[in-house]
Amino acid sequence: MLFTPQKQVIRSMTEFQLLAIMLLGLGLLGWLVIYLLTKKLSQPIKDVADAAKQIVLGNYEIQLDKNKREHEVYELIHSFEEMAERLKQLEMMRTELLAGVTHELKTPVTSISGLVQAVREEVVSGEEAKEFLDICTKETTRLQKMVEDLLDFNSFAVGDIRIRRQPQNMQELIREITHQWKIVQEEEKLSLHIESTSDPIMIDTDPLRVQQIMYNLLNNAAQAMESEGRIVVSLSASADEVRIDVKDSGRGIPIEEQSLIFERFYRGEDKKHIVRGLGLGLSFSRMIAQALGGMLILTESTASGSTFTLILRK
Repeated sequence: MLFTPQKQVIRSMTEFQLLAIMLLGLGLLGWLVIYLLTKKLSQPIKDVADAAKQIVLGNYEIQLDKNKREHEVYELIHSFEEMAERLKQLEMMRTELLAGVTHELKTPVTSISGLVQAVREEVVSGEEAKEFLDICTKETTRLQKMVEDLLDFNSFAVGDIRIRRQPQNMQELIREITHQWKIVQEEEKLSLHIESTSDPIMIDTDPLRVQQIMYNLLNNAAQAMESEGRIVVSLSASADEVRIDVKDSGRGIPIEEQSLIFERFYRGEDKKHIVRGLGLGLSFSRMIAQALGGMLILTESTASGSTFTLILRK
């Protein structure tokens, strides 16, 4: 500083001032850009957080802005809305479940109580009283079956599924299961046919669990046809699996309900007003199929009928 000319010193100071102003300007500009970007990204996240609070309070009707260019933000909003819609469906199913279970259990109890009271007070006698007691027996059996379904389902839901595998000839097993099911059917207009190969199909499986699945599928098929129609059970095999198709000529399952039919306690809009039950059959059957190492799927459903497929691994 002592030996540098004064003009050069003044010029250097000016350069330092300009550099400081430039750095300060760049810092302010960078802070402004970061602030704007942060605000742009944080606002959708804040909206999602506010929507989550609404869901906690029980309001599933949320509205989020989907017009976001950022891919990650768009996926977050889209996934959150799907979650909210799913929670809404589950809440509706829970409400319907409570109403349905209450109704399904209350109806036979009320019926039994009224019939027993009529017999006890000798309002009816003789053959009519015997008929009333027979109805009570049927209602009691139905009530017991619903309670057993709930208990079995709870056991299966926690993984308590006992599988006892043994070598089985699937043609003989399916023929025996369908024959036993057809015997107890009251409707004579139902026709049941079995299609299979002539070569024996041998696998290790639990015959009682297969019977449970088949009974559920056959009962559903009969209910879909409303006492008249045709059921075809097809058996086929490949190198590593066995397929059992149960096809009916019923009214089919609406497209909007097909993704929900395996949900526990779910019952279709048409079925819930016609057939009594808890809506556990298909869900229960799928859990059994998975415990056997296979799967149960809806292969096809149209206005002319539905086809369910049970796949068992060899």
